[in-house]
Amino acid sequence: MLTTGEKTGIVAFVLASALFVLWGPVWSLFPLAGFILVCVAAPFLTAFGFFLPVICRGSRSIRCVSLTFDDGPDRTTTPLVLTLLETYQVPATFFVTGKNAHRNPDLIARILDQGHTIGNHTYSHDPLIMLKSGQRLKEEIIKTQTVLAANGIRPLVFRPPAGITNPKLGSVLTELGLSAVNFSCRAMDKGNRRISGIASKILHRVKPGDIILLHDSTPWTENHETPDNTLLASFLTELERLLNGLKTRKLSIVPLSELIGQAVMEQSLPERQGLR
Repeated sequence: MLTTGEKTGIVAFVLASALFVLWGPVWSLFPLAGFILVCVAAPFLTAFGFFLPVICRGSRSIRCVSLTFDDGPDRTTTPLVLTLLETYQVPATFFVTGKNAHRNPDLIARILDQGHTIGNHTYSHDPLIMLKSGQRLKEEIIKTQTVLAANGIRPLVFRPPAGITNPKLGSVLTELGLSAVNFSCRAMDKGNRRISGIASKILHRVKPGDIILLHDSTPWTENHETPDNTLLASFLTELERLLNGLKTRKLSIVPLSELIGQAVMEQSLPERQGLR
């Protein structure tokens, strides 16, 4: 099956050929230039699968959403997030980086023990990874899969850093048996550098079927790079407001696998108890 990018390229080429015949070579450049501009912008449109199929939401027909947390596990923040999720008895999917998973295998185990699921978010979270070779991208994903295999799991979903895609990602994920999963609702928190108003921003935008993007990295600001208890408390308050707000809006929080209709990970160890 052709991707949206391939279909767009074919249309642009056909249109350029027609314009070349009808009006000359100058006119034929316009659809080709437009295609190039779309290719440049497409990687940053996180809810638009241009180069490959990207899952970014579930069905709008049911009043359900899913929570996802990126960039962890974090020694300071993740345990507190897990405690809050346990208190509210809601599931989440954690898109972890391989390096943080390697540093915190006990947190990976706790995430699984509570019945949450885990996705692959590259090993190093290099913000420029999509500008590098397909081989480098593949190595980053495999390295994280290897780390997580020590916990008896194999993620089946991948989220690129910042949700940015590229033309090479599709073939890499197909080879590794992974699906791309992004998000459809976020607070633009810049990795917990802007925690003020996270709950209200999401609650203002959220719709049934949304995959909500959050982070479980330690909150900080550009002017205050050292972890701060006040910032952490504010983040947890925002998260609690979000959970209560979703309940008030009668939006149920369901596992990501249920929302998108496909498995998020495989588990080779005996099934753990907890939220499913």
